[in-house]
Amino acid sequence: MFSKIVTSALFAGFCAGLIAALLQIVFVQPVLLHAELYEGGKLVHFGADPVSAHPDLGGFDVMRSGLSVLFMALTYVGYAFILVAAMSLAADRGAQINARTGLIWGIAGFVTWHFAPAFSLPPEVPGVAAADVFARQIWWWGTAAATGIALALIAFGRTPVAWGAAIALLVAPHIIGAPHPDSFTGPVPPEIAALFAARALGFGFATWVVLGGLCGYFWQRENADA
Repeated sequence: MFSKIVTSALFAGFCAGLIAALLQIVFVQPVLLHAELYEGGKLVHFGADPVSAHPDLGGFDVMRSGLSVLFMALTYVGYAFILVAAMSLAADRGAQINARTGLIWGIAGFVTWHFAPAFSLPPEVPGVAAADVFARQIWWWGTAAATGIALALIAFGRTPVAWGAAIALLVAPHIIGAPHPDSFTGPVPPEIAALFAARALGFGFATWVVLGGLCGYFWQRENADA
């Protein structure tokens, strides 16, 4: 069992990580580079003269892009271990695990790790006002854990009590509220912040769907080989 989890997670996570890195470099990284120009003072929002929305962001940075590939590969291998371990527990309860059902697992992973936390604490570009990072991390992890447990109760719960607990876990972090700054300041235009949040969530959704499908596929293949 352990060898199947390791093999499935490594293959699926590495492949999904490469796709995530490609999406990051093409769609998300340019927005970050644009925001950094405002953060560093090279561009000024609401200055005396209009500022181009399409500045020169420089050429291809091998070091930065290479680190993005490495970081994404390691990150999604870690996510894959969590997802495949959960799949193995579900398989023991009679759930069918394959590439098609893996897509649903991937969507659930996206909701758990990206969408639910972003509902109250959206992705932030450099240079915007933010609350204390430790408080945000505690809230983020709590929200992810509560959402993951809630989705498991919805999927595998068999009683109204389980579904009621799931609803309570889904809404509790947002009723408590995420940490936010006392005032909004920062040099980055809101248009860039909105674009970054949208693309971060979009790329997260695409990658998690791929990750779920790959985890389901490799898990099914490992079982077939066994």
